[in-house]
Amino acid sequence: MDHDQHHDQHHHRHHDGHDDRHHGPHHGDASPAGHGGASWATATRATLHCLTGCAVGEILGMVIGTALGWGNVPTMVVAIVLAFLFGYSFTLFALRRAGLGLRTAIKVALAADTVSIAVMELVDNAVVALTPGAMEAQLSDGLFWAALLGGFVIAFLITTPVNKWMIGRGKGHAVAHSQHA
Repeated sequence: MDHDQHHDQHHHRHHDGHDDRHHGPHHGDASPAGHGGASWATATRATLHCLTGCAVGEILGMVIGTALGWGNVPTMVVAIVLAFLFGYSFTLFALRRAGLGLRTAIKVALAADTVSIAVMELVDNAVVALTPGAMEAQLSDGLFWAALLGGFVIAFLITTPVNKWMIGRGKGHAVAHSQHA
């Protein structure tokens, strides 16, 4: 399901402006003062959106580097570059579908996702690098996948509060949502 379909199916507003009782505020909603108003549900959705793009790029990069027998550093560099590329691309495509011009959509995607992707990549790669034997593991090793997927879980848990803080201040994913809501 793409990002816009997710919004259409899961973010319903009643005529009085209140959210559906099963969903938190829309991604861009914050308190009137703009401080701390993002709900945990909103931050979770934003982080899952970011994690999806990061995971696709990260896994692809790790698979490419490992399958080609590259060393740890080039493999991680390719994985990180692809994580940013896919992370930005998911937002960029949603913004373009919403009618934004390419230049504006790129600026919004960069503003919306850079901190979230950077935190996610820092944590995920640190977990993989610090897991004994993970850097030497092959694609067929359970340790490879356990470290990579475990890194995603830990990165999600650390990045969600970062996104909550940013969205509550009108930054991060709130910037993208304000353009395609």
